[in-house]
Order: sequence, then structure tokens, then C-alpha cells
Amino acid sequence: MATQISPCSSSSTTFSPSSLNQEPFSSAKLVNFSRKSSPSRWVFKIHSRINPKNQFELKSSNGYPLNAVSLQDGAAEKPLAKEIVLPEQTESNLSVTVVGASGDLAKKKIFPALFALFYEDCLPRNFVIFGYARTKMTDEELRETISRTLTCRIDKRENCGDKMEEFLQRCFYHSGQYNSEENFAELDSKLKHKEDGKLSNRLFYLSIPPNIFVDSVRCASGKASSKTGWTRVIVEKPFGRDSESSAELTRSLKKYLAEDQIFRIDHYLGKELVENLSVLRFSNLVFEPLWSRNYIRNVQFIFSEDFGTEGRGGYFDNYGIIRDIMQNHLLQILALFAMETPVSLDAEDIRNEKVKVLKSMRRLKLEDVVIGQYKGGKSYLGYTEDPTVPNDSLTPTFAAAALFIDNARWDGVPFLMKAGKALNTRRAEIRVQFRHVPGNLYKKNFGMDMDKATNELVLRVQPDEAIYLKINNKVPGLGMRLDRSDLNLLYSMRYPKEIPDAYERLLLDAIEGERRLFIRSDELDAAWSIFTPLLKELETKKIAPELYPYGSRGPVGAHYLAAKYNVRWGDVTGEE
Repeated sequence: MATQISPCSSSSTTFSPSSLNQEPFSSAKLVNFSRKSSPSRWVFKIHSRINPKNQFELKSSNGYPLNAVSLQDGAAEKPLAKEIVLPEQTESNLSVTVVGASGDLAKKKIFPALFALFYEDCLPRNFVIFGYARTKMTDEELRETISRTLTCRIDKRENCGDKMEEFLQRCFYHSGQYNSEENFAELDSKLKHKEDGKLSNRLFYLSIPPNIFVDSVRCASGKASSKTGWTRVIVEKPFGRDSESSAELTRSLKKYLAEDQIFRIDHYLGKELVENLSVLRFSNLVFEPLWSRNYIRNVQFIFSEDFGTEGRGGYFDNYGIIRDIMQNHLLQILALFAMETPVSLDAEDIRNEKVKVLKSMRRLKLEDVVIGQYKGGKSYLGYTEDPTVPNDSLTPTFAAAALFIDNARWDGVPFLMKAGKALNTRRAEIRVQFRHVPGNLYKKNFGMDMDKATNELVLRVQPDEAIYLKINNKVPGLGMRLDRSDLNLLYSMRYPKEIPDAYERLLLDAIEGERRLFIRSDELDAAWSIFTPLLKELETKKIAPELYPYGSRGPVGAHYLAAKYNVRWGDVTGEE
């Protein structure tokens, strides 16, 4: 039997003193409460998440309140008149503001994820949720809107209705402009009223277009940040369109926020199988020795959707599949896959190793990329037939690329990426193809095609989460007939409990100040530097994408690209 440990079951979580380092924008000092105290007395505790009756004692990541307002106009250099001393038992309140609350992401993902955390007793006793958007709406109208998307865990449905009602009573709405300091000041007044004088920790989730990120951050930081607790901001992708725009966005955000207040979210990093990637590698002796160029022939990161843009064409045409999927989701997974063993599980140690991988990667060249665009048929519209897409659009809806990491572990190993819309299936997976067995005694049994004898490790991220290893096996009976079989861990059979949504995990991490699954600014810079030259070349030369039928496996050019490196795509071998 597997040991079931609830993510919200620990009685307390203690941060080490090293995690409480001051940042340059800090405006308060951590005070030792007793000279005789052990180092643990410098540490603030996070009380039990499974028991919402406990006081909620989350402090900022450096152990004391962080006020975003103090980050402006050189305030970081002005010492406070006196140090702020917070007693360990100060009762606090968590306020979550969803900026862009009327949008699809908020309704379909963010509010349901917050409810799931509440349902699992992962939120503190004192919490409040505000929706903020330009749409005129009352509290009751917001509750009615989000109630349609709330669901309960399959294994805990007996109190579902009561839980929903209790959650909805904690949800409120304020209408305002995203660039209005006056409207955010009004929001601040409402938040203070709900917080009722308690120590205030505030989380803002920016579920809005990137062109209004900075205005919203400016207003929230100046007029609605916490004066007594921490203030954090979750920023949704896209983080710019290239290196220059991304760097400018980062510079603009840092006018109002410190780096450790910014949580750049990539929801794929919250997927269960992506989380399990480092566990699989670093806690199993059988895998780590094989995790290098000596045994791995190639690695494939595959993402496919079985539907087109379908109404999202206006947004998608401005970014395309490379920016939308490859530069963030797939590249982040690649960095986790290929990184060296971190010093610890501390967020900075992990992110340091990811940055090293990204900085070791070659810049993508045009000859190592294939782009495609789906065309319509009798039943489906083609991409340029979508009324929200320009008729002459060259935006790729499919891309395949071969990337290389120039370091000792991965020298010469092709990392293949493939992502597309309107393909024959929906999937996201990592496929690790190992080298052929030298001097294989059974090569006669496989015929001329030794690829059929290749061991392959597959991590299926979605749907139907699974990990399986393809091995060669003797078919029972007289004689020597070999078969390729799977050692299969199918999550739905092994772990019948429902798997939490990625947004639940990432929201909980942001509330706790855990940054391991969020993207640091230098990591973002390194990621963009790999793709920006390619993107500019595609747009400058107006490279036409190869057309492929809606519902197919994608353009033929992707197979030629793989063959160039003596690779076959693992998802088209008939043994998926």
C-alpha cells in the first residue's frame, strides 16, 4: 500500500534561517526574541493546513512583513524609525484578489482551485477572496458565476453543498479600472474592512492581458498592498514576446515589486508527473546512473491538442505555438529533466540548476526547426478560416525543434520538441529513448530494425497520467520469440484518489512563499535567449508554414527533422 500524505497534513512547517535572508527592498528587520534562543527561534512557523482552526501565521519569504509601497522612490534606502517586532502568535488574514475575475481563466481555473484548497482545508481560518475587473457586478452575481464551475473531490462529496456555500460567502467583488489608483484604493478599503485589524497577507493574481500587467501592479502596489504582512503577485504568461519585451516587463515590474514578490506562473510545472520527474530521477538508484549521454540516445517532449484555436485566434495569432507552448511549458520541463542534482530542495538551489541548463543550450537555428499550420476540410475550419485570424497569417500552429545542451552530461544528445494544435490526439508526454544494447545477443530476433529493441521510458503528463518503461521480453512457449512489453504505472489504477489540478498546487505554493515551481527573472532571460533569434528570423523572412490536415499527425517535415538525427518520434511508432 502506498503511504498517503495529505499536502495539508503537516502540523507545522519550519523555514531554516537561510531562507529568511533579507532582500534589498526590505523595510523591516527580523528581531531575535531571546538571547538564549536557539536558531529555530529566528524562524516563524506555518501552522497546520489541515486544521483551519489554527491561526494562520504565514509571513513573507524573508520572515517579516513586506510592504510593496516601500519599494518605490528609493524607500528601500530609508531605515525605519524603529524595528517591527511581530509576536509569534499574531493572528493574520489571507486576502486573495483575482484581478481579471470576469475572464475565462479566473472562472474555469483560479476560483475552482481556490475552492479545492478550501475544501481540502489548505486555506487558513481567516481568509477572504475578492474578484476585481472592469465588468459591473455585485457580490451575488460573482458568486452565482463561479458557483457553476466549482466541483468537489470525488471521494468527499458528502459535505459538498455546505462547503460550497461557506466558500462562496467568503467571495466578494469590486469593479474598477486596471490602471486606476482610486479604484485600487477603494479595493484596499474593502480588504481592510474584511481583515478586521488582523495582520494582513495579500496575494494578487493577475489574470489579465500582459499589456496591463504593469499598470495593475503599480496601482495594487501603491494603493492596495499590505501595510503589516506580505504582498505577493502571481503573473500569468506570456512574459513578453522575445528577450527585449520580456526584459522590459521585468524591469517595469521591479519598479514596484521585489523579485521575491513576483511569482511567474507556468501551470505545467504544477502537473503531477512534472513534479514527479525529479523524484523519479533523484530518489531511484536505477535511473540516475543512466541519466546521461552514455545511455540516453534522445529525449522527446511532445505536446498535442486535438482542437484548433476555435475563437481564441486573436490571442493565438499574436504569439503562435512556439511562444505559447515551446518557449515556456516544454522548455521548463526540459530544464527540470536535464539539470544536475541540486544542493538541496530549496527553491533557489533548484532554480540555479535550471538556469545552468538553459545557459548551456545552443541557440535554435532555422535548419533545426519545422513549422506548420493546419488546414481545414469538410468538417473543420482551417486556421486562416477562423474569423478571428487574418487570412494571410503565417503564424505556426505546429512546430518541431531539435535542441542541444553543450555540457558534459548531454553533449550530442538531441532533445526533440514537438507541439501542435488540431492534431489527431491530445497528449503531453516525455519520451526517453535509450541507446541500443552493444553486441545484442538477440539481434537476430529483432530483424534489421534495432529501433524495435530500444528501451524507452515514457512519462505521460496528460491525459491518463502514467509512467511506463518499454522492455524486451521472451514470449512464453517453446522456442525463442521476443516481444516488447511495458512495465506500467498507471496512476488511475495505483492511486485512485483524484489528482489535484496544477493551479491548486501553484496557488498553495504562492500562499506559502514556496518558489520552487515559479520562474525566476534570470531563468526567463535564459529561456528567451534560446528562441528569440529564431523567432525574429521566422518573422523577418516570412517563412511560410507547411500545411497539414486538421486531425492528422502534423506536417511531414517533422519526420524528416527527426530522421536528420537518426530519431523516430515515439508517438508515431504504433506502440504508443
